[in-house]
Amino acid sequence: MNRTIGATRAVRLTGGLFAVALAAAALVGCGSELNPLAEPTAKEKLLATVPDGAEGPFRFTHKDSTGELTGSVDGAAKAAELAISTKDPEHGFTTKVAFLVIGDDVWSKITFSDTEGLTGLPKLPKTWMAIDRAKLDDGESVPRYEGVDIGNTGPLIQAATSVEDQGSGKYSGSIDLTSGEAAEVLEADQMTALGEAAKQVPFTATVDGDGNLTSLTLEVPAAGDAKAYTYVVTYEDYGNAPKLTAPEGDEAQPAPAAAYEMFNA
Repeated sequence: MNRTIGATRAVRLTGGLFAVALAAAALVGCGSELNPLAEPTAKEKLLATVPDGAEGPFRFTHKDSTGELTGSVDGAAKAAELAISTKDPEHGFTTKVAFLVIGDDVWSKITFSDTEGLTGLPKLPKTWMAIDRAKLDDGESVPRYEGVDIGNTGPLIQAATSVEDQGSGKYSGSIDLTSGEAAEVLEADQMTALGEAAKQVPFTATVDGDGNLTSLTLEVPAAGDAKAYTYVVTYEDYGNAPKLTAPEGDEAQPAPAAAYEMFNA
C-alpha cells in the first residue's frame, strides 16, 4: 500500500545540533590574555588549541542527543559545509540535508532515502539549490557563516571550572553549562532538570602534535525525562580538507517553491 505524506518537516533543524551550527562563533576575544612572563594555565593552553581559521580548511563531526552533524570549514573563504540526517519516526524514511554557506550566501541539497511505498515527497533537484533568504519565513531555518568553531568548543572550554593537563595531548576537567555561551548547549527544560549538576559536567579533550584541538567530549548526565548522553565534537584534516568554493554553472540552480515550502513549514 502506498502511503501519502505531505512535505516533511525533517529539514526543520531545530534543537541542539542545529542551534550549535547557527551559534558557532569565532573566538576573537574569547581566550585569556597570556602574561609572557607567566606559565600558561592548563585552561589557557587548551583554549589556544581551538580552531581560529589559521589552520586552513578542516573537517568536523558533532554529536549530541539529537543526532550527528558533519562537514568542513574553510575560514579563509568564510565558508562551511554542513550535513545532517534525520529519520521520520512515523514513516521510516531518512532525510539528509546539506548546506553550503559562503559568507551570507547559502545553498542546500535535500535527499530522501528508504522511501519505498511512499508518495507525496517533494521533487527536488539533485544539484545545489541557491536559497533566497528573502523567501524564508524564518531566517534561522538555514545557517549563516559565523565562525570556524562549529562545535562551540571555545565557549565550552572558557566555561570550564577545572582543567587538568594530563600530558600527551590529553586534558580533563569540568564545565559549567550554565555559564555564558556554554548555556546554549542544553535546552531550557533540561538545564532546569539538571539543576546544580549542570555546573559540573565532566569533559575530556585531545590535542594533536601540531597543537590543534582534535576532540572535546562532555558526559551530560540524565535529567528529568532526558537520558544521559555524550556531547562530542571532533576536528580533523587540518589544512588538508578541500577548500570550499561557490558552485558554478550547472552545479547549482535556484531553489524551487517546494524547497521553500519545506523550510517554511
